[in-house]
Amino acid sequence: MAMNNTNNLPDILGKKIFFLHPSAAVQNEIITELVQQEYEVYIVKDQAALIKVLKRYANAIVFADIDEGMGEKDWEAWIRGVLNNPETGQVCVGVLSVNGDEVLRRKYINSVKVQGGYTVLKADINSVIKQVADILKALDAKGRRKYIRATTENESLTTVNLPVNGTFVNGTIKDISVVGFSCSFEVDPELTKNALFQNIQIKLQTMLLKAEGIIFGSRMDGPAKIYVVLFTQRIDPDARARIRKYIQQNLQAKINVELK
Repeated sequence: MAMNNTNNLPDILGKKIFFLHPSAAVQNEIITELVQQEYEVYIVKDQAALIKVLKRYANAIVFADIDEGMGEKDWEAWIRGVLNNPETGQVCVGVLSVNGDEVLRRKYINSVKVQGGYTVLKADINSVIKQVADILKALDAKGRRKYIRATTENESLTTVNLPVNGTFVNGTIKDISVVGFSCSFEVDPELTKNALFQNIQIKLQTMLLKAEGIIFGSRMDGPAKIYVVLFTQRIDPDARARIRKYIQQNLQAKINVELK
């Protein structure tokens, strides 16, 4: 019966959005933009592995690109299989295709009964992005969560340098969003609440960012002191975009482990 407890979680945390067999155009244009709009988006190219993962995330949303990966009849069978399986029947499926044939569209909407719509991939990519974003809003994909966060506990290449008293102290980032991050230091630099740091250097794997932040507070996690730093409004929009890109890569790597 423990499953019932997780059913309310997506309302708070938002829903996972899987693009199954997305074309290069879908990946480069639509998914990139949805990541910047703070949706939790994943790319999957193995429909059998995805079924196993969907049993764990019953409130997920799947956009199936039916022009890729399988023939249309196999796609129809796969989607019906997801919707008719008691373990995955709560998953919301939408269809993407360059095929604007009305008979095909009606089949998926009226007969297969996909809840995520039938989106025709047109040359006007901005209208397609808007259509997909509108579907995600209607499905309450974000829940009450405003920003996506990545936990970086076991990543040695995710660090922060803070300028303290004329020298840089090096810390480890614990989690990050476009709002701010939490971090710890081997030796506590005893940072004071509301202190402003203008030249924070953040390393996210191979990405180097500079930011300005304020110490929001701290908490103890066992013997370690965790500081929470909020970015100021002066953070560069390009830095925000790169943080979102990093978060998507971080989350994707974790889902890839589950898909194996």
